Amino acid sequence: MDHLRYSGLSFEAQREAFLAIVAADPLLDETLARVRRLALPDWLVVSGALYNSVWNHLTGKPPGYGIKDVDLFYFDDADLSYEAEDAVIRRAAAHFEGLPLPVEVRNQARVHLWYPQKFGQECPRYASASESVSYFASKTHAVGVRHRPDGALEVVAPFGLDDIFSFRITPNRVMDNQRTHEAKGARAKEYWPEISVVPW
Repeated sequence: MDHLRYSGLSFEAQREAFLAIVAADPLLDETLARVRRLALPDWLVVSGALYNSVWNHLTGKPPGYGIKDVDLFYFDDADLSYEAEDAVIRRAAAHFEGLPLPVEVRNQARVHLWYPQKFGQECPRYASASESVSYFASKTHAVGVRHRPDGALEVVAPFGLDDIFSFRITPNRVMDNQRTHEAKGARAKEYWPEISVVPW
Protein backbone atom coordinates (compact mmCIF):
# COMPACT_ATOMS: atom_id res chain seq x y z
CA MET A 1 0.00 0.00 0.00
CA ASP A 2 2.90 2.33 -0.78
CA HIS A 3 0.57 4.71 -2.66
CA LEU A 4 -0.96 5.57 0.75
CA ARG A 5 2.34 6.57 2.33
CA TYR A 6 1.21 10.16 2.97
CA SER A 7 -2.31 9.25 4.14
CA GLY A 8 -3.09 10.39 7.68
CA LEU A 9 -0.04 12.63 8.04
CA SER A 10 -0.28 16.21 9.30
CA PHE A 11 -1.49 18.89 6.91
CA GLU A 12 1.98 20.44 6.89
CA ALA A 13 3.62 17.14 5.88
CA GLN A 14 0.98 16.57 3.21
CA ARG A 15 1.33 20.14 1.92
CA GLU A 16 5.08 19.66 1.51
CA ALA A 17 4.60 16.34 -0.29
CA PHE A 18 1.86 17.80 -2.50
CA LEU A 19 3.97 20.80 -3.56
CA ALA A 20 7.01 18.61 -4.19
CA ILE A 21 4.98 16.34 -6.49
CA VAL A 22 3.43 19.30 -8.34
CA ALA A 23 6.79 21.05 -8.78
CA ALA A 24 8.43 17.87 -10.11
CA ASP A 25 5.68 17.16 -12.67
CA PRO A 26 6.89 18.46 -16.06
CA LEU A 27 3.39 19.20 -17.39
CA LEU A 28 2.36 21.16 -14.30
CA ASP A 29 5.69 22.95 -13.99
CA GLU A 30 5.49 24.32 -17.54
CA THR A 31 1.78 25.14 -17.22
CA LEU A 32 2.21 27.00 -13.92
CA ALA A 33 5.14 28.99 -15.32
CA ARG A 34 3.01 30.08 -18.27
CA VAL A 35 0.02 30.87 -16.05
CA ARG A 36 2.21 33.09 -13.91
CA ARG A 37 3.36 35.03 -16.99
CA LEU A 38 -0.27 35.49 -18.08
CA ALA A 39 -0.73 37.45 -14.84
CA LEU A 40 -4.50 37.17 -14.41
CA PRO A 41 -6.00 38.71 -11.25
CA ASP A 42 -6.45 36.30 -8.31
CA TRP A 43 -5.56 33.25 -10.42
CA LEU A 44 -5.60 29.64 -9.28
CA VAL A 45 -4.86 26.38 -11.12
CA VAL A 46 -7.41 23.98 -9.66
CA SER A 47 -8.77 20.48 -9.54
CA GLY A 48 -8.01 17.47 -11.76
CA ALA A 49 -4.60 18.35 -13.17
CA LEU A 50 -3.39 18.64 -9.57
CA TYR A 51 -4.89 15.67 -7.73
CA ASN A 52 -4.62 13.41 -10.80
CA SER A 53 -0.90 14.23 -11.00
CA VAL A 54 -0.49 13.27 -7.34
CA TRP A 55 -2.28 9.95 -7.96
CA ASN A 56 -0.12 9.33 -11.03
CA HIS A 57 3.04 9.97 -9.03
CA LEU A 58 1.98 7.69 -6.17
CA THR A 59 0.88 4.83 -8.45
CA GLY A 60 3.82 5.02 -10.86
CA LYS A 61 1.83 6.27 -13.85
CA PRO A 62 3.29 8.74 -16.39
CA PRO A 63 2.66 12.51 -16.14
CA GLY A 64 -0.60 13.49 -17.79
CA TYR A 65 -2.22 10.05 -17.49
CA GLY A 66 -6.01 10.37 -17.11
CA ILE A 67 -5.94 14.20 -17.21
CA LYS A 68 -8.36 15.88 -19.62
CA ASP A 69 -7.33 19.51 -19.18
CA VAL A 70 -6.03 22.15 -16.81
CA ASP A 71 -8.62 24.30 -15.05
CA LEU A 72 -7.51 27.89 -14.52
CA PHE A 73 -9.67 30.15 -12.39
CA TYR A 74 -9.28 33.88 -12.01
CA PHE A 75 -11.39 36.50 -10.29
CA ASP A 76 -12.17 39.86 -11.87
CA ASP A 77 -15.42 41.60 -10.90
CA ALA A 78 -14.58 44.87 -12.67
CA ASP A 79 -16.43 43.74 -15.82
CA LEU A 80 -18.89 40.84 -15.56
CA SER A 81 -19.78 40.78 -19.26
CA TYR A 82 -19.41 37.62 -21.32
CA GLU A 83 -17.30 39.65 -23.77
CA ALA A 84 -14.71 40.54 -21.14
CA GLU A 85 -14.28 36.91 -20.09
CA ASP A 86 -14.21 35.76 -23.71
CA ALA A 87 -11.39 38.21 -24.45
CA VAL A 88 -9.35 36.70 -21.62
CA ILE A 89 -10.13 33.16 -22.84
CA ARG A 90 -8.95 34.03 -26.35
CA ARG A 91 -5.78 35.73 -25.05
CA ALA A 92 -5.09 32.68 -22.89
CA ALA A 93 -5.61 30.28 -25.83
CA ALA A 94 -2.79 31.98 -27.73
CA HIS A 95 -0.62 32.17 -24.61
CA PHE A 96 -0.96 28.43 -23.86
CA GLU A 97 -0.55 27.23 -27.45
CA GLY A 98 1.76 24.22 -27.65
CA LEU A 99 1.04 22.87 -24.16
CA PRO A 100 0.20 19.13 -24.11
CA LEU A 101 -3.10 19.76 -22.29
CA PRO A 102 -5.81 22.33 -23.05
CA VAL A 103 -6.24 25.07 -20.44
CA GLU A 104 -9.84 25.95 -19.52
CA VAL A 105 -10.03 29.53 -18.21
CA ARG A 106 -13.02 30.81 -16.20
CA ASN A 107 -13.72 34.05 -14.34
CA GLN A 108 -15.16 33.01 -10.98
CA ALA A 109 -16.76 36.43 -10.52
CA ARG A 110 -19.23 35.47 -13.31
CA VAL A 111 -20.20 31.92 -12.29
CA HIS A 112 -23.45 32.94 -10.57
CA LEU A 113 -24.65 34.46 -13.86
CA TRP A 114 -24.57 31.24 -15.95
CA TYR A 115 -24.62 28.46 -13.35
CA PRO A 116 -28.44 28.30 -12.84
CA GLN A 117 -29.10 27.85 -16.56
CA LYS A 118 -26.41 25.17 -16.93
CA PHE A 119 -27.03 23.21 -13.72
CA GLY A 120 -30.62 24.03 -12.75
CA GLN A 121 -29.85 25.55 -9.36
CA GLU A 122 -28.56 28.79 -7.92
CA CYS A 123 -24.99 29.22 -6.78
CA PRO A 124 -23.58 31.95 -4.56
CA ARG A 125 -21.81 35.00 -5.87
CA TYR A 126 -18.20 34.21 -5.04
CA ALA A 127 -15.86 36.79 -3.52
CA SER A 128 -12.61 35.22 -4.75
CA ALA A 129 -11.20 32.37 -6.82
CA SER A 130 -10.35 30.55 -3.58
CA GLU A 131 -13.93 30.72 -2.29
CA SER A 132 -15.31 29.04 -5.40
CA VAL A 133 -13.13 25.96 -4.78
CA SER A 134 -15.01 25.25 -1.53
CA TYR A 135 -18.22 24.66 -3.56
CA PHE A 136 -16.88 21.75 -5.65
CA ALA A 137 -19.04 18.62 -5.62
CA SER A 138 -16.34 16.56 -3.90
CA LYS A 139 -14.11 17.81 -1.07
CA THR A 140 -11.24 15.82 -2.58
CA HIS A 141 -11.31 18.01 -5.69
CA ALA A 142 -11.25 21.29 -3.76
CA VAL A 143 -7.60 22.13 -4.23
CA GLY A 144 -5.75 24.89 -6.03
CA VAL A 145 -2.19 26.08 -6.53
CA ARG A 146 -0.71 29.44 -7.46
CA HIS A 147 2.58 31.29 -7.33
CA ARG A 148 2.98 33.83 -4.57
CA PRO A 149 4.67 37.13 -5.50
CA ASP A 150 8.01 35.68 -4.33
CA GLY A 151 7.61 32.77 -6.78
CA ALA A 152 6.93 30.09 -4.16
CA LEU A 153 3.95 27.79 -4.71
CA GLU A 154 0.94 28.25 -2.44
CA VAL A 155 -1.80 25.64 -1.86
CA VAL A 156 -5.48 26.45 -1.41
CA ALA A 157 -7.16 23.42 0.19
CA PRO A 158 -10.26 24.33 2.23
CA PHE A 159 -10.84 20.68 3.24
CA GLY A 160 -7.19 19.71 3.57
CA LEU A 161 -5.29 17.16 1.49
CA ASP A 162 -5.92 13.88 3.29
CA ASP A 163 -8.67 12.76 0.88
CA ILE A 164 -6.25 13.11 -2.03
CA PHE A 165 -3.47 11.19 -0.28
CA SER A 166 -5.98 8.59 0.95
CA PHE A 167 -7.30 8.02 -2.62
CA ARG A 168 -10.78 8.80 -1.27
CA ILE A 169 -13.41 10.91 -3.07
CA THR A 170 -15.60 12.50 -0.39
CA PRO A 171 -18.84 14.37 -1.14
CA ASN A 172 -19.19 18.07 -0.43
CA ARG A 173 -22.89 18.55 0.35
CA VAL A 174 -22.85 22.36 0.42
CA MET A 175 -24.87 22.21 -2.84
CA ASP A 176 -26.93 19.50 -4.54
CA ASN A 177 -24.12 18.10 -6.67
CA GLN A 178 -24.69 14.37 -6.20
CA ARG A 179 -24.63 13.57 -9.92
CA THR A 180 -21.32 15.37 -10.45
CA HIS A 181 -19.76 13.70 -7.40
CA GLU A 182 -20.81 10.24 -8.61
CA ALA A 183 -19.82 10.82 -12.25
CA LYS A 184 -16.36 12.15 -11.36
CA GLY A 185 -15.88 9.34 -8.85
CA ALA A 186 -16.77 6.68 -11.42
CA ARG A 187 -14.42 8.21 -14.02
CA ALA A 188 -11.56 8.41 -11.50
CA LYS A 189 -11.95 4.74 -10.54
CA GLU A 190 -11.49 3.74 -14.19
CA TYR A 191 -8.04 5.32 -14.22
CA TRP A 192 -7.00 4.77 -10.59
CA PRO A 193 -8.69 1.61 -9.26
CA GLU A 194 -7.10 2.29 -5.86
CA ILE A 195 -9.72 5.01 -5.30
CA SER A 196 -12.74 4.63 -3.04
CA VAL A 197 -15.81 6.83 -3.55
CA VAL A 198 -17.72 7.83 -0.41
CA PRO A 199 -21.49 7.64 -1.17
CA TRP A 200 -23.43 10.90 -1.31
